[in-house]
Amino acid sequence: MLANIRVRIDKLDTQIQELITQRACLATEVAQAKSAKEKNPNFYRPEREAEVLRNVLARNKGPLPDETLLRIFREIMSDCLALQKPLNIAFLGPLGTYSQAAVLKHFGHAAQYSPVQTINEVFREVEVGSVNYGVVPMENSTEGGVNQTLDCFINTPVKICGEIDLAIHHYLLSTGNREKIKRIYAHQQSFAQCRSWLNNKFPTIECIAVNSNAEAARRAANESNTAAIAGEMAADIYQLKIIASRIEDDINNTTRFAVLGQQEVPPTGHDKTSLLLSTPNKAGALYLLLEDFAKNNVSMTRIESRPSRQGIWEYVFFIDIEGHIKDAPIVKSLQALEKHTSLIKHLGSYPLI
Repeated sequence: MLANIRVRIDKLDTQIQELITQRACLATEVAQAKSAKEKNPNFYRPEREAEVLRNVLARNKGPLPDETLLRIFREIMSDCLALQKPLNIAFLGPLGTYSQAAVLKHFGHAAQYSPVQTINEVFREVEVGSVNYGVVPMENSTEGGVNQTLDCFINTPVKICGEIDLAIHHYLLSTGNREKIKRIYAHQQSFAQCRSWLNNKFPTIECIAVNSNAEAARRAANESNTAAIAGEMAADIYQLKIIASRIEDDINNTTRFAVLGQQEVPPTGHDKTSLLLSTPNKAGALYLLLEDFAKNNVSMTRIESRPSRQGIWEYVFFIDIEGHIKDAPIVKSLQALEKHTSLIKHLGSYPLI
């Protein structure tokens, strides 16, 4: 009985491999067709990838969960895309950050990666064309928007062409024993996300904020009596022991990352649009801004304010709405908004899976 099952598995493995090879060959044909038709073709098409992955979810009848099948197909698409033209992706480094984990989840392991030192550099690398895309953290389910990212959007011409939701699980890492830890390094957002756990377990330990959790792990690997808050990937890269697991205060802790690019993504029928709006500093300004969306049945999923840096007590608003910038209800809303706003900036419309 078991031998027969294994024979059937081997036959299926052969068929699967043959089909993957056929898919890869078709990917090279697509590259040849695009190159013949366009001077500088875009081989990565977010709207097409979203369509493929939605079909994967629609076909899934188990027993594998949706997330597993999505991961498998993303890797297949990643390798097929690399046959056409490998993508180069910038992210907040060094190696081992949650940003890198988000990049791997979205673009797969076949892409090329460019870790940089700051979020501002990710924007710059995309803007000047040194990389194809960038990935930056936008907001955390516990701590809200990432201010550095939001501030960068005020002046950049790059667009959001995708988003990545990544479950964030924090680990306490060190080379030594828990009892000898005298200081802990982490990104300031990670300290905030683990505040209750740290107050309970290490109330008197010095907590030092650094640029990224991977930087924290690198320091912990080189300094005695030191720990870092970071992910499992950082533990492997920097050869650190896991002292404590899943130390985040909220077990559903999730960070949303934005995929930055220079292209406008066509509508798919299931999209999100991000906008930056500025209103005069007068009574009722925010109400007028929201009213036009409500009148046109446009659903708003997020609103956040930041100082505009143009004047004292002047603010800009970051807004996410359901739909694409070309959808008629959004077009009508923005036309009406022009009467009440001093700035409307389209940060991007992008597909949802």
